[in-house]
Amino acid sequence: MAAGEPLGPRADVARPSPGPWALEVEGLVKSYGSTPALRGVSFAVPAGSIVGLLGPNGAGKSTVMKAIVGVLRPDGGRLRILGTDFRTDPLELKHRVGYVPESPALYEFLTGAEYLDFVSDLYGLPAALRAHRIGTFLDALELRGHENSLISGYSNGMKQKIALTAALLHRPRLLILDEALNGLDPRAARIVKELLAKLTREEGIGVLFSTHVLDIAEAVCDRVVILYRGVVVAEGTAAELKRRSGTPNSGLEEAFLALTGGDSLREVVAALLR
Repeated sequence: MAAGEPLGPRADVARPSPGPWALEVEGLVKSYGSTPALRGVSFAVPAGSIVGLLGPNGAGKSTVMKAIVGVLRPDGGRLRILGTDFRTDPLELKHRVGYVPESPALYEFLTGAEYLDFVSDLYGLPAALRAHRIGTFLDALELRGHENSLISGYSNGMKQKIALTAALLHRPRLLILDEALNGLDPRAARIVKELLAKLTREEGIGVLFSTHVLDIAEAVCDRVVILYRGVVVAEGTAAELKRRSGTPNSGLEEAFLALTGGDSLREVVAALLR
């Protein structure tokens, strides 16, 4: 296959060895009116691993994530979280999943401390445990001293830190992160990346991680799933994707462009410079 040629749907996408799954997505289908957003998306997130979900704008990444956490209902396909169909007991599974959307909607009339206390109530965390966990995150993400200020006065980065803290307070077994590092300063981003590595390695959680920053995906993710026009066009480690795309000595960005029609992108740029 020539580099730059976009792939079509694949039935032979490489899979990790069978094992305990944090998340299984099978044949997920979703349309908005007459416009298909997902066309039979299938992939899995093993427990104890970070899987990157990549794709250009409009590829269906956020739709997949919203379907997983129950924000929207897919038109077809199956979702299993920790081996269980989420539709059988959605409340219980929400206690085992953490989710940070691309644009978190927080209760901005609350202070940071009030919001995190409210989230802790929803998850039934005992007072001593919630105080310890909230305090640890406030210190680690440099929010200490701002916890009693209204969220409406927070910067975008501070709001993102609060959303991340809220998603992790109850120690989920599956973590869904949609552009969760957006707006974070370099130190906070580094702390979050190291925390994810520790949670997967030591506690065996599964992480589905969407980002537009391919260097981060290559550094953080054990495997990568690439969506293009609502289908999975490639899946594997960064090294495997680079070999498949004919760019073994390049970064993940070159492989990504090759697998999603990079030649057409270069033609657009060239036309702009004429």
